[in-house]
Amino acid sequence: MRSDIPSVRDSLLAAQLASLGSAITPQMIQGTRALYAPLHAGASEDGVTILRDIRYGTHPRHRLDLFVPAAAKASEPLPVMVFVHGGGFVAGDKTTPDSPFYDNVGKWAASHGYIGVTMTYRLAPEFPWPAGSDDVQRALAWLRDHIGAHGGSALRIVLMGQSAGAVHVAGCLARSGSSNAAAPIAAILISGLYDPCTMERNPLFQAYFGVDGGSAASAPFLENLAATPVPLLLVVAQWDPEDFLNQALVLLKAYLQKRRELPRVYQSCGDNHISTVLQLNSRDDRLGTILLDFAAAVQATPPRPR
Repeated sequence: MRSDIPSVRDSLLAAQLASLGSAITPQMIQGTRALYAPLHAGASEDGVTILRDIRYGTHPRHRLDLFVPAAAKASEPLPVMVFVHGGGFVAGDKTTPDSPFYDNVGKWAASHGYIGVTMTYRLAPEFPWPAGSDDVQRALAWLRDHIGAHGGSALRIVLMGQSAGAVHVAGCLARSGSSNAAAPIAAILISGLYDPCTMERNPLFQAYFGVDGGSAASAPFLENLAATPVPLLLVVAQWDPEDFLNQALVLLKAYLQKRRELPRVYQSCGDNHISTVLQLNSRDDRLGTILLDFAAAVQATPPRPR
């Protein structure tokens, strides 16, 4: 496991994040956003074309934004970085008015030679399991068919999700066969939940999975996720809530039992549940290098037989 220690330059910010606690409360969310929003002030959009609200399905929330760098179409097709936001299964969006989030993720990807993609999906309780994962798969299918027209490569898609978004990415991988033409070349799971049988049965869990986990608990979600041929990077934050930390251990154990090895793992010290993603493209970005190194290594390494 790799982890980083906040530098002296970051110590004040880390102390402010620590003071907000690890519980996912409105105060923690608002406080973390307030700390990071100023760090995105003046972020340049030069050389990036942003295409908004492209429909990838029939529901009003089947929308995605593309962040296309100027290099697209000027050389070989660019890799693609797809981000799936969190929100406790019942809330969230790919962008927020008068806020840098989560445009910051798309801009960060574009600034590093990727076509950035941020997407929304249907929400619980109206759309329970497996709607979120199905929407991720639907967006991947749209990218497979259309990203070439924007200068991207459908064969070089990296899929990233945070919190509930990581659950939807994990569910997409668990429900997809290895021969799926829309499969990503790598997946990044940031502070997610991976086993409906052992997740905390709080109201948000029940809104998406049902009171007892329903069909998700009866399906081999964790087993299939551990068996995915897609290379994984598992990210946990130092101040993630206990259930998220435990779920990372559950996935690591299942992965080890299935493969006799571990996926890539990174603990982001000095971060809470949402600061990991909010920092991308900011002056405090310590996670971005880890994500880019992983994605580059996957693209440079031939797939191993399973």
